[in-house]
Amino acid sequence: MSASGKSLLGLWLYRTGEEWALKDGDPERFTFTTEKMPRGHIDSKNSVIFSLKNQVGGLARALQVFQDLGVNVLHIESRPSGRRDSEFEIMVDVECDNKRMEQLMSLLRREVAAINLSHYENGEALPPPTPTPLSASASFDFGEMPWFPRKISDLDRAQRVLMYGSELDADHPGFKDPVYRKRREQFAQIANAYKYGQPIPRIQYTSEEIKTWGTVLVTLHKLYVQHACVEYLENWPELVKYCGYREDNIPQLEDVNVFLKRKTGFQLRPVAGYLSPRDFLSGLAFRVFHCTQYIRHSSDPFYTPEPDCCHELLGHMPLLANPSFAQFSQELGLNSLGASDEDVAKLATLYFFTVEFGMCKQNGELRVYGAGLLSSVAELQHAITASHKIKRFDPDVTCHEECIITSYQNAYYYTDSFEEAKEKMREFANSIQRPFGLRYNPYTQSVEVLSNAEKIAALVSELRGDLCIVSNALRKIHAEEETVESITHMLQHGINVSPSPTESDTEEEMKKFKAEMK
Repeated sequence: MSASGKSLLGLWLYRTGEEWALKDGDPERFTFTTEKMPRGHIDSKNSVIFSLKNQVGGLARALQVFQDLGVNVLHIESRPSGRRDSEFEIMVDVECDNKRMEQLMSLLRREVAAINLSHYENGEALPPPTPTPLSASASFDFGEMPWFPRKISDLDRAQRVLMYGSELDADHPGFKDPVYRKRREQFAQIANAYKYGQPIPRIQYTSEEIKTWGTVLVTLHKLYVQHACVEYLENWPELVKYCGYREDNIPQLEDVNVFLKRKTGFQLRPVAGYLSPRDFLSGLAFRVFHCTQYIRHSSDPFYTPEPDCCHELLGHMPLLANPSFAQFSQELGLNSLGASDEDVAKLATLYFFTVEFGMCKQNGELRVYGAGLLSSVAELQHAITASHKIKRFDPDVTCHEECIITSYQNAYYYTDSFEEAKEKMREFANSIQRPFGLRYNPYTQSVEVLSNAEKIAALVSELRGDLCIVSNALRKIHAEEETVESITHMLQHGINVSPSPTESDTEEEMKKFKAEMK
């Protein structure tokens, strides 16, 4: 994915009811002239001037703020900036009343310096241009960092399909089947037309497609009892009851979507084929899983060179209904937002060898939780017997492993639990270079960028409320000292901050917490 949508720079200015022009001159200042509009002009006409870096997609994202407020854009002009060679000056004529314009200015002031031009003409000083601050605004990006979605609807702009979709390679089992290829085009059209908030279109599957699904389901289900992890198996009865998991029925994504939202808050989104790693991981950050609706070619029910609905529905869905696994998946996605291409590649590899091909120990035995294994009869049987290939999961090592799509993996990795995998991934995330922290807000379904002390303080204040709830609950159930000590340890270990002048304050808070529990 290209690093488009860079930061907005400069000053935002507007005036009402008059025409204006930018004059060349001192590059450190803007000079303006105005002419009165003739009678009959539209009272609601306003104009905005701003500087924009010359980057692909930057203007589109700048104008998103106008769309968000319902401001009608009448005219746009641009010219090279007289201040910086890498920038353009954009003039936008809009149609809205003064009240709406003030709302627009209020929003823009969160990102850049902004003034009312008429105030400047009356003698007020023009503030110096300032760079766009880091913020959680979904309409802006910053620095030279790759753009990433800030709200769940932004995923509509993160749908870069790298391969397959409606185009099949010559070695694909369905390449020479015109009926199958036409069917794949239909699925691609459905996925490409989908927008956030819409119900997922229901598919009328053919008898041949249902037969392929049934063949795969019956064969794999026999292996699940022996080799699938407990968390996978415990959700299977509910998928049968609420989502129609049967040999003679391919579950509809909309039904599974409703089920997952109730269980863990995860949602599904149809996709045409292989997404770029950055776009796919971005979806996980919002608890959105991109899911195919097409099925593999009937000529070989046990082979597919790409993810299909057998892989998604049989491999992924049971574990996305598990809270711990859902959190693990989301944290992987959050770690990818704004990360460099190199770090995204490492995270995609770690996803591959955990969520797709991971194993864990349960009751002294290795159990499988990776969707790639749980949807492949041959590789599942291979992996559980290839003891020389099974290694303990270490993110620093695993991230350099080769991901193989068309044959068996060279290695498979295990942990003792999902929690261990999460802790190791959290430690690995510390190596990702970003000048901010990220937090998903489930109430607004947006990502909050923690870029300064004020934002972090606001989050801490919110978390203190949650800790009070925990404290009161423990007191009411008369928790044992051992339980309190365990929870206190979890809090201290979870904070994991470097020594600082405020560390003693943190320790004092923990002492108070334990004292209140006694």
